[in-house]
Amino acid sequence: MDKLKQSPAWINLEHHAQLVKRYHMRDMFNADPNRAEKYSFSAAGIFLDYSKNLVTQEVLDNLFDLAEQRGVKAKMEAMFSGEKINTTEDRAVLHTALRNFSGKPVMFEGKDVMPDVMDTLKKIKMFTESIHNKTHTGYTGKPIDKVVAIGIGGSFLGPKIVTEALKPYKHKSLDVVFVANVDGCHIADVLADCDAQSTLFVMSSKSFGTQETLQNTLTAKDWFLKQGTSQKDIAKHFVAVSSNVKAAVDFGMDENNVFPMGDWVGGRYSLWSAIGLPISLALGYENFEAILKGAFEMDTHFQEAPLEQNMPVILAMLGVWYRNFVGAQSHALLPYCHYLRGFPAYVQQLDMESNGKSTTLDGRTVDYGTGPIIWGSEGSNGQHSFYQLIHQSNVPVPADFMFPLNTPHHEGELQNLHHQMLASNCFGQTQALMQGKTFKECLDDLSESSLSQEEKERLAAHKTMPGNNPSNTLIFDQVDPSTLGALIAMYEHKVLVQGCIWDLNSFDQWGVELGKVLGNQVLDMIQGELPLDNADSSTQALIKRFTQS
Repeated sequence: MDKLKQSPAWINLEHHAQLVKRYHMRDMFNADPNRAEKYSFSAAGIFLDYSKNLVTQEVLDNLFDLAEQRGVKAKMEAMFSGEKINTTEDRAVLHTALRNFSGKPVMFEGKDVMPDVMDTLKKIKMFTESIHNKTHTGYTGKPIDKVVAIGIGGSFLGPKIVTEALKPYKHKSLDVVFVANVDGCHIADVLADCDAQSTLFVMSSKSFGTQETLQNTLTAKDWFLKQGTSQKDIAKHFVAVSSNVKAAVDFGMDENNVFPMGDWVGGRYSLWSAIGLPISLALGYENFEAILKGAFEMDTHFQEAPLEQNMPVILAMLGVWYRNFVGAQSHALLPYCHYLRGFPAYVQQLDMESNGKSTTLDGRTVDYGTGPIIWGSEGSNGQHSFYQLIHQSNVPVPADFMFPLNTPHHEGELQNLHHQMLASNCFGQTQALMQGKTFKECLDDLSESSLSQEEKERLAAHKTMPGNNPSNTLIFDQVDPSTLGALIAMYEHKVLVQGCIWDLNSFDQWGVELGKVLGNQVLDMIQGELPLDNADSSTQALIKRFTQS
């Protein structure tokens, strides 16, 4: 048996899981009128109500004991101090240094990384201002009015989701679009709306060799050169975020327009780095910096708050409770905000790429559940589709509801009504999931019906909602840069804590790497550079069907 399952807190939690099965959250709220106040607090501009969880104080105490026994505080300190906690790749995990506004040094291998971090931020600021004030122009002297950001994975998803979430803050005279898919239809559609004289391409790849990103960039370069431009004009229209400066210069980029990133920045944690250049271009440097400062505020809370008053820790330990003791296999993110509609996809990558693993740090296979499936969509659209499963499935689906108190379109009677309806749906759903509807209540609703008693009972059984479905509610004043930064950092730290509990390396992604390697081999077979017998019979047949089409 794994040492995790032998820890005193884990054994106690197994006992409490049997006891809690007898409880209903309705009864918990009836027994404690102060439950909502007891299990809610604010940090970094975010209010968390976690009272609608199937937990007692004894369960929470044991969850925090488990966090203590598993060394969560030590893991946290190791990350912030630059220790190489990414053990399989022998790397530090220092994305928090990219948003460190404490004025304190962050040491890595005997060197303070903060001067380089601040130099990169200064470079992003200066370049952003040169685009916005039109001093950086295209090869004909026209100002840049469109940016095509090319990347994939964290180099794409983070900047895209952030700029989408902060659409009201976008720079009015600059359109920023994103390309990731290697499907040529995507880049073709984007290029069809571009003017070579006024388009800037931002290529984001740490190695300058990521297959999809490089191919899309080469396609953009080919298109650009076919518009009557020359090789020397590339320097005005292509910039890179990469640690491979030589490859970028060989491509034709100005060395001054290559933005560096450290080896200690993981892809899914990279929006805080120079990977965030498209965010700065889209929103303005001041707003990009505000995102960083919001994240820093959450970092400070995470480092300083005791475990039982620590927002990322509480969310993480509740997730452990449901995954390991209550039988949950997934976790839903449900933002009641149109601008946050892409946020579940961001956290999906962050969480599942980090903790979607079954091998411990010392190489053993786990015998307990690890990272859950992360999914979700914006409310109230989901209420008319997948909420049915959450309400009546026999598998628990914990959920995080998110709601801004104010929106950019709040003024006017009709807009105010929109927001009131959105709030009522958000809060009403958490109530419905918690309390459910009993068979007797459903039967009483049918008391005036002309149906027979047998028909009433049959119909009431279908309408019965068990309730007891857990949820957290996250409320913030508005979706502004600072709040969004804090929200993202909160989920990052939640991932760290859960990885620590499950004894995982949350910072490698060998499953992603395998797909890349085999994809390159298949490409070589398609192009005739490798024999087909390097693949299994199914893959050989698929390649033949493709090449013969």
